[in-house]
Amino acid sequence: MKTGLSALGAELSSLHHAYDLGRVSAVEGNMVRVAGLSGAARVGDRAELLKADGEILFAEVVQLHGDDISLLPDNVLDGVSIGNAVRLVPLVGIAPGPSWIGRVIDADGRPLDGQPLLRGGEMRPIKAPPPPAALRRSLGARLETGLSVFNTMLPLVRGQRLGLFAGSGVGKSSLLAAMARGMAADVVVLALVGERGREVREFVEETLGPEGMRRSIVVAATSDQSPTQRRRCLWTAMTVAEYFRDQGQHVLLLADSVTRFAEAHREVAVASGEMPALRGYPASTAHTITALCERAGPGGGDQGDITAVFSVLVAGSDMEGPIADILRGVLDGHVVMDRQIAERGRFPAVDLTKSVSRSLPGAASAEQNAIIMAVRRLIAKYEQSEMMVKAGLYKEGSDPELDQALQIWPELETFWTTSSDSVEGSFARLGLMLRRCGASLSQGVSQGGGG
Repeated sequence: MKTGLSALGAELSSLHHAYDLGRVSAVEGNMVRVAGLSGAARVGDRAELLKADGEILFAEVVQLHGDDISLLPDNVLDGVSIGNAVRLVPLVGIAPGPSWIGRVIDADGRPLDGQPLLRGGEMRPIKAPPPPAALRRSLGARLETGLSVFNTMLPLVRGQRLGLFAGSGVGKSSLLAAMARGMAADVVVLALVGERGREVREFVEETLGPEGMRRSIVVAATSDQSPTQRRRCLWTAMTVAEYFRDQGQHVLLLADSVTRFAEAHREVAVASGEMPALRGYPASTAHTITALCERAGPGGGDQGDITAVFSVLVAGSDMEGPIADILRGVLDGHVVMDRQIAERGRFPAVDLTKSVSRSLPGAASAEQNAIIMAVRRLIAKYEQSEMMVKAGLYKEGSDPELDQALQIWPELETFWTTSSDSVEGSFARLGLMLRRCGASLSQGVSQGGGG
């Protein structure tokens, strides 16, 4: 009852009985200038432009001038004329609540699934600071992921922030959906930034399915929507995750993708007057991405944690692009998905030699770290000699370690595609494979950590 009254109160408080009004004074390219609101508007405020035919065009304040302001609209400007009325909507936050679980919403917190959606009891800004650095906890315990490759070689711990680097069509969305279904978390928040319109429902109903939606909130902004909406999508998803974190819960945030978020930011920033600097991206891109990522991670005090997986689209597997480079520097590990691995039918198509989790070696026992090191060593040996073996230039017995790699390789290829019930069970299977091929387990520090 208390929750229902709180939601009703939030709905009533969101209603406006008075608005600041202005008039369209000019249309310049894809920007609209409005007179009469310069004393009330703030950068980031929302506005509603009323066309002559009664249609409402939503927009965002991106520039303030002496006598007028500039708006970046959410849609095409057809039908806009000089003198059209514009009203300012200063509330730029959202009010998440427990009833949002299982729902699909847009970047403004409005329902996309055709059902009414009540606000929560507290309005929250979509661009909030992270918890104070000195008060945040360290990374937490290892998480069950339901995927063998992550339960062994690339562990995820509570509060970790991981980057998922992949080209298009390599299985990135399917991997994120598998994480949403199988990873240990109280609430899952998915941000679908710039997705094709038809794929949102397909992702929710088929890829994610009822099992995944049972504890999930999907925030979507499709590719046809304005850059302001696509950029707000990830901020909104982070705000929803922070709400549940502040209730003491463990939240899994899955973002697909940071690249499209950065592209949307570039469009807005350039329209606002910023000059391109980082391969066409404005200088503010790095701060915008790092500020977003810092909001995820361990909480402080009575807060829960946000474990985050940020996907990055890498064109032609270019890991040196500006967005990929920024993300690698701020996250706690990166997973690289390879197209050639996907083409030979292995899912998830993770390139283990290029991927690393910075939760190692602390997330694994000494025995588990030894297994990880042995497997990495054999994978590297196989890949270094693959061309020679396929060309028939290698004679069995010439290199004992390569013989071990050739023996274990088919088993490993099958193992990476399997689901996993537990971390211990996955390591037990890996250890058995290593013993069968005669590999030695040297106790040492596994790859990971570092800056």
